[in-house]
Amino acid sequence: MIARSAHQRSAYAVTLHPQCIGEHVIPFNRPSFHGNERLYMEQAITNGSISGNGEFTRKAEAALSEMHDGAAVLLTTSCTHALEMSARLLDLQPDDEVIVPSYTFVSSASAFMWNGARPVFANSRADTLNIDPADVAGLITPRTKAICIVHYAGVGADPREFAELAERHGIALIEDNAHGLGGTFEGQLLGTFGAMSTLSFHETKNITCGEGGALVINDPALVERAEILREKGTNRARFLRGQVDKYTWVDIGSSWVMSDMLAAILAAQLEGFDEIQERRLALWNRYHQGLADWASEANVLLPCIPVEAAHTAHMFHLRLASLERRDAFIQHMQERGVQTVFHYQALHESPVGLSLDQAHACQVASDASHTLVRLPLFYDLSALDQQIIIDAVTAFK
Repeated sequence: MIARSAHQRSAYAVTLHPQCIGEHVIPFNRPSFHGNERLYMEQAITNGSISGNGEFTRKAEAALSEMHDGAAVLLTTSCTHALEMSARLLDLQPDDEVIVPSYTFVSSASAFMWNGARPVFANSRADTLNIDPADVAGLITPRTKAICIVHYAGVGADPREFAELAERHGIALIEDNAHGLGGTFEGQLLGTFGAMSTLSFHETKNITCGEGGALVINDPALVERAEILREKGTNRARFLRGQVDKYTWVDIGSSWVMSDMLAAILAAQLEGFDEIQERRLALWNRYHQGLADWASEANVLLPCIPVEAAHTAHMFHLRLASLERRDAFIQHMQERGVQTVFHYQALHESPVGLSLDQAHACQVASDASHTLVRLPLFYDLSALDQQIIIDAVTAFK
């Protein structure tokens, strides 16, 4: 079972060329439902309780736990909130630092700022666009309390090397696994290397319930407090298990519990995980094979998958030679009725990032911000529509 990528930008709101209006348009994304989603939603309503911690919450958490070697899993209202919970569990102080990739969604950094720490932006590897371990090693200081890695596009970000680096320095490792549910690195599941990992079930992910996330807790010592934080700082989880006769306020938390209605959709999606992944991988492979010759001739980079990694087919992206070429490509595709989007803008170049006054260069992240474009990739993408996309791409000169 696998979650899908994640963290997406408002760039998805692409304006189509006027000549495409009313004609066949291939969207960038379309959430797909083929299993028991409606049935389970009806059951949740019939059960008479659609708030969190219901039947389908337990069902989805159990499925995700099984996928993560029995780790504790807590569904949340978003991956952002799961990251905020992970940050809260670190007990960060104002002088603490957390190293994060510059090329990521804002939540990977803001979750730690929200809890008082300062994000330190690291550069990306030129091949996978994952956070660069060599760069991170030079950024660790006595103030560093954690490293947050992102498995970009569902490709493992050297998690074993980062786990060893974190252990050597006595700091925590967190995996932002919004793109990587079900992926592996050297045979080990992504999301099981760090003390905690986070998942996203946004509508743009491989597995979705519209909005939602999860915190995966690999360190058993963190589980009880995580339950408390998710339940608004109360020990309600222990009360529901009959461990106490009443619950009360014991910590500073928030309302991070997913509705059982959304969990019902998620539980059904997880049942169809293998089928969804098989379909997405087939689409990804067809893009890679169909565009290889064109990319070589057009000086375009296709996704790089290291031999150690089994990826999740979360996205298929191209990297063009310049910002001008990228913008021209998006316009070219729009004129042919195909929605394509760029992705993250490097955080160290954002207004908030600049306010942190970090002199460290993240050139690969900057380049990716200006040159990367994503092609449509979703379960219901037909063979005909994918061929139309491939033909449109290869017509770009």
